[in-house]
Amino acid sequence: MMNQTAIPGQPRTQDCADTMRLAERELAAFFGAVKELFGSKLAEASAKEWLRELEATDGLPSPLEWQTLTAKTSLWLANRVNASSVRMEFATT
Repeated sequence: MMNQTAIPGQPRTQDCADTMRLAERELAAFFGAVKELFGSKLAEASAKEWLRELEATDGLPSPLEWQTLTAKTSLWLANRVNASSVRMEFATT
């Protein structure tokens, strides 16, 4: 079903190539933002977590599910950054 072609009069389903482009774009945007804000090390760790979230999904995500996957990974990142800043705060006091 992933490589379906459009049938006149019916909505076109996403094919595998479309899905891969969406995934690449979503991950690249997320990686770039994390790298800019927090550096390469956290960007790489976040990308690995994003891929783990993808592996945990059933089938290929829809466009909205890509954003949900990124949001889950952002929450993971926020928890990691918060835990890190708390450790640094205690180390300096």
